[in-house]
Amino acid sequence: MAERAALDRGLVVASHGRHVLVETPEGKRLICHPRGKKNQAVVGDRVLWQGSHDEGTIEKVEPRRNLFYRQDEIRTKSFAANLDQVLLLLAAEPEFSESQLTRALIAAEAEGITPLIALNKSDLVEPFERAWARLLPYQKMHYGVLPLSLRLSGEVDREHLLRHLQGKTTLVLGPSGAGKSTLINLLVPGALAETGEISRALNSGKHTTTSTTWYWVDAQRTTALIDSPGFQEFGLHHIEPAKLASLMPDLRPHLGHCRFYNCTHLHEPGCAVLAALDAREGDAVSPRRHRIYEDLFAELSQPRW
Repeated sequence: MAERAALDRGLVVASHGRHVLVETPEGKRLICHPRGKKNQAVVGDRVLWQGSHDEGTIEKVEPRRNLFYRQDEIRTKSFAANLDQVLLLLAAEPEFSESQLTRALIAAEAEGITPLIALNKSDLVEPFERAWARLLPYQKMHYGVLPLSLRLSGEVDREHLLRHLQGKTTLVLGPSGAGKSTLINLLVPGALAETGEISRALNSGKHTTTSTTWYWVDAQRTTALIDSPGFQEFGLHHIEPAKLASLMPDLRPHLGHCRFYNCTHLHEPGCAVLAALDAREGDAVSPRRHRIYEDLFAELSQPRW
């Protein structure tokens, strides 16, 4: 019981390999190591830790509200825990992958995390119009979609974004070239310098970027941004093929109306999803979105070795 009383609470704010950086309720930060061989803590976790000199040992990870992660054939990559929303930052140029966007949206839906899509580079008129048109179906699915021009209208975009981020913990994801570093530095001035300090602390002086980093946007520590790499590959092997359609808002209204209870929505007669694909109006399913569903269903149905 005495040992239990000595445990302190903390928040994981950065990770690299087996080391994590834990922030105390007073704002002090220290390096902590897992008790066993494997580090189970991720950024956003609330943990119980025990001090030893100027470092600590994580004794327990407290129960999570959610965990945003991806999984391929080889490994699982956990981004962050206890999120309020995921901000998916895209750009008019380079052209974004709708398949990657859909994968991230499905991962968020599976964990009950609100996704928010932002499209950067509205100053590039024609490319932006084309990209915005590609996102219209997502607006119809009731996803929030924000236009941004981080390069030109920084302060305007800062106020615009803060209205959606206030009081929340938000994971920021985006492909290379979308402007993620610009966005983070706009909302958290000096963020890159802070990342360098954290990297050196966690990696014994080497200039290695941490996997995932937590930033406070306000001095009151009520609004947080989490920056994480790893958007290029987004495996969904933790999703059962039969559950896939229920995690896609445009397919979901048609579920339960098919002739067969175990309909795959690919080829069966009497399929309500395929009927919506042919309808092209009302609650129609776009051919492009159904193609993404087909590809994902095939990928998730591959035998696991």
